[in-house]
Amino acid sequence: MDRLEIGILGIVTTLMLIGVRVPISVAMGITSFFGIYFMMGMMPAIGITKAIPYDLIGNWNLSAVPMFLLMGYIASSAGLSSGLFKAARVFLNRIPGGLATASVASSAMFASASGSSVATAAAFSRIAIPEMLKAGYAPSLASGSVAAAGTLGSLIPPSVLLIVYGLTMDVSINTLFLAAIVPGVLSGIVFATMITIRCVLNPSLAPKTTEQYSLREKLELIKDVWPLPVLIMGVLGGIFSGIFTATEAGAIGAFLACLIAFFRRTLTPNVIKQAMLDTAIGTAAIFVIVMSAALFSSFIALSTLPNWVTAHLSGLDAIWVIIFICILFLVLGCFLESISIILLTVPVLSPLLLDLDINLIWFGVLAVKLLETGLITPPVGMNVYVIRSSLGGSMPLGTIFSGVSWFILADALTIALLVSFPILTLWLPGISQ
Repeated sequence: MDRLEIGILGIVTTLMLIGVRVPISVAMGITSFFGIYFMMGMMPAIGITKAIPYDLIGNWNLSAVPMFLLMGYIASSAGLSSGLFKAARVFLNRIPGGLATASVASSAMFASASGSSVATAAAFSRIAIPEMLKAGYAPSLASGSVAAAGTLGSLIPPSVLLIVYGLTMDVSINTLFLAAIVPGVLSGIVFATMITIRCVLNPSLAPKTTEQYSLREKLELIKDVWPLPVLIMGVLGGIFSGIFTATEAGAIGAFLACLIAFFRRTLTPNVIKQAMLDTAIGTAAIFVIVMSAALFSSFIALSTLPNWVTAHLSGLDAIWVIIFICILFLVLGCFLESISIILLTVPVLSPLLLDLDINLIWFGVLAVKLLETGLITPPVGMNVYVIRSSLGGSMPLGTIFSGVSWFILADALTIALLVSFPILTLWLPGISQ
């Protein structure tokens, strides 16, 4: 077999191993090692396998990942996000479907701190869904809104997924964060608009509320939720003003989260212990995948498969390539975890994107938005299963998938807008230069 055939066989083998539930890091690592062995021999395979993980973990920029994870876990464990849903509920309760819209708004705020879609969905499934069901909301709307809103954690900065993409494609993480703001806000607005329109057309989905709140009650709620906006503005403001880099921002964000929790007297030894443990587990899981993916990238590059893809697809118009990639990401999103998809596809697609002169910042934001949608797309839909698990299995999967179907359509509209109008993504980075 020549190198191209080994490369194609390697991808097929990796997907087959993943299909039989071999961990993706193991699947990519084993395939890469034996692929390099068949192309170059045993000693080069051993040498590359030893060198790449060491060089990768020594990359200073990767330190942003554990720091942002720590910031999110401290914010969550110390209760810095506890009043978000209640505050959003009070200010949005007069809007049709206000509780569902409040779930979207509060999830977006929480996602900015946690950077995790799964964590956001898990947190608000226990807070928001019971409140909506108690108010008479349709179970499909209640569960669907939380599952979909949880996906905003992948896109709204600071996002671990954007950090991984930036490091993989060697583009500015600061610029990626800036570019993701408008698409992230747009996603939330499209979700909220869809909820409102549905509830106006079908009032039985969300009975109108009769609750009224005084100005004093609203001010009290603002006092309860100030820590998270302050934390987010401190981190993002420092990044975009150039005071510190995205890598430094992770450490500063973690410090600010600890400082705020300390002054609120919620930074207990148990909170610190649990946040550190969760951060260590999350970081280890991500780093193992990233190391295997780096080895996989070298294997794919040596196989000449990216050059073959570029030679056969570069003659197409860029829009058809983007449509093909959109379909590919949506399909993979049904079965694989988001970071894995980025690391599995980028080595093959990056030469094609560069050859077609596709803006890598714009593509990165679009790719993350596509991966967001994959989190709620059947048959896997990670967020759907997280919500069902958080509710103790009391809500049927069919009900949750029925609810998220409307949000998948809303995501399709957002993706179409981002593809049709790249300025939505590139406007903020453009005016900051």
